[in-house]
Amino acid sequence: MSLKNKVAFITGGAKRIGAVIARMLHAQGMDIVFQYRESREAAMGLCDALNGERPNSVHAFQADLSLTEKIPMLMEEIVAVHGRLDVVVNNASTFYPTPLATLSETDWDELMGTNAKAPLFVAKAAVPFLASGNGNIPGGCIVNIADIYGMRPLAEHPIYCAAKAALIMLTKSLARELGPAIRVNAVAPGAILWPAQGIDDTRKEMLLARTPLKRLGQPEDVARAVLFLIRDATYSTGDIIVVDGGRTMVE
Repeated sequence: MSLKNKVAFITGGAKRIGAVIARMLHAQGMDIVFQYRESREAAMGLCDALNGERPNSVHAFQADLSLTEKIPMLMEEIVAVHGRLDVVVNNASTFYPTPLATLSETDWDELMGTNAKAPLFVAKAAVPFLASGNGNIPGGCIVNIADIYGMRPLAEHPIYCAAKAALIMLTKSLARELGPAIRVNAVAPGAILWPAQGIDDTRKEMLLARTPLKRLGQPEDVARAVLFLIRDATYSTGDIIVVDGGRTMVE
């Protein structure tokens, strides 16, 4: 299936994995609209770089997705840019530890909001546009970026794990509800980029030692899985593709 001139909306698309997904889909001929919350400089830099390759093909919107009541209006603005919407990639995420002794209701609201609530309401707002057809085969497509820690526990991260587990089940539930017009799948990365807040060398060595491929994955590995689900996996819905170097296989 050709992706030329089709439109993808990516949340958290300015940096890290989101930016790599944007670049890869753009290289396939897609027009890109992405959301960012605070990373304006990175967002403008990505727009300039990709629009330099293909003018007016990439647009960025600043938005706080925790304000779910504003998502429907945001989606209308996104669709108005190119007059269509074919793909949604729910990539935006928040990650930090929440040990039981110190976690708070604020932590719960933020981690569940970013990792589960926002993707649900983005999907809800996008469905009327994705389901409108636009010549898609077999229809619109939603890809959620989950995490292997939505399938197995990470100590001192109970809220994050619960949020990503919720996102995985949302993926499956929406796939049941939205078929056949819209496919809904997810990618569950393992160790791809170290957390932005840092991680000590001992922990890094331990994680890689438990990974059969013995190396850190790259954002491109996740982006290729996303591309596969969008372009090639036309008979797949409700599926979770694990990209973790084999780690969940042995743990």
